[in-house]
Amino acid sequence: MQIIKYFTDNDLYKFTTMNAVQRLYPNAMVKYKFINRNKTAFPEGFAEALRKQVDGMKNLRLSGEEEQYLRDKCYFFDPVFIDLLKGYRYDPSEVTIHQENGRLEVEIEGYWYRTVLWEVPVMAIISELYFKMTNQSPVEVEERAERKARQFKDLQAEYSEFGTRRRFSFEVHDRVFKTLTEYSGDTLKGTSNVYLAMKYDSTPIGTHPHEWFMYHAAHYGYKAANIKGLEAWTDVYNGDLGIALTDTYTTSNFFANFSNKYAKLFDGVRWDSGDALQFTDTVLDFYASMKIDAKAKTVVYSDGLDMDMISKIKKYVDGRVHDVYGIGTHLTNDVGAKPLNMVIKLTEVKPDAGGDYVPTVKLSDVKGKNTGTPQEIELCRKTLGLSE
Repeated sequence: MQIIKYFTDNDLYKFTTMNAVQRLYPNAMVKYKFINRNKTAFPEGFAEALRKQVDGMKNLRLSGEEEQYLRDKCYFFDPVFIDLLKGYRYDPSEVTIHQENGRLEVEIEGYWYRTVLWEVPVMAIISELYFKMTNQSPVEVEERAERKARQFKDLQAEYSEFGTRRRFSFEVHDRVFKTLTEYSGDTLKGTSNVYLAMKYDSTPIGTHPHEWFMYHAAHYGYKAANIKGLEAWTDVYNGDLGIALTDTYTTSNFFANFSNKYAKLFDGVRWDSGDALQFTDTVLDFYASMKIDAKAKTVVYSDGLDMDMISKIKKYVDGRVHDVYGIGTHLTNDVGAKPLNMVIKLTEVKPDAGGDYVPTVKLSDVKGKNTGTPQEIELCRKTLGLSE
């Protein structure tokens, strides 16, 4: 049975990035690689099962209902982009899959505007297949989701569901989000999953990913990555989708490049690694230095949060900035199984589809979330004047 059944069973940020890429960098080519952070051993035959699922995605089409939803709800897309999506077909030849014993290798290569859509569904397939092939079953799906929804309501903590990539299964994801919509009141602001947003008349949530800034670093150099990335994003969206991701090359480097112009233009920033409370202080100090009222700005907290941490952050923020929470695995894979700790990251780019590939780096506020070769990470650090 096909796991990904709907074209929009994907996160909004993949479509927003695809739109920006086809507008600005239509000739760029890229490579992505699956990173198994916990070295999970995959069962025998996993690669073959994954290959079958990926091959089956060639049959996906944007349905009439999905098309109309995008045209009605995603006001930031030009009509021509929706037409592009109507004609888009997944090309399974862009995905290479190999398994040696329990070690799984997945690589994606092709034009960036095409391959950008693979990341989220491939990870969702890997997660669901893993639990299926290891004979694990979910428990207390609605009960746990309802309990969390009520906690959000009690805390008056605004949140969105970001759990597509590492969900237990599509069925669990669907059941969880349905429950959240029933018990969260107005604290639930939406979901990153476009299909579920459509199904439950919710709001699709998302802006840009780390790969946006990683590409700009490879194209323009590490020192220019943040400012070029912000500039390009505003060229496409003119102030819409205005939450800036801060930690691709460390938060300190980001704020050193976040000029008064962009600080005022962007609605806020997203925290995705490091110490959340320290980040809050950094944001408040930054806005104060720019003579900007922090209460008019938003911080999206989104790194591996659970209810205890959300409560702690909420109390610390204490209304000094508009705080919103992006919750992923804690919602869609808190059903009695141990979630996979995995990512798919951009590893190399060719900005003009010619010449040699250029390696990419992500330099997070947490060392364990860095990606790239040791040599390139060291070069990035030296270029930006960052210590270990």
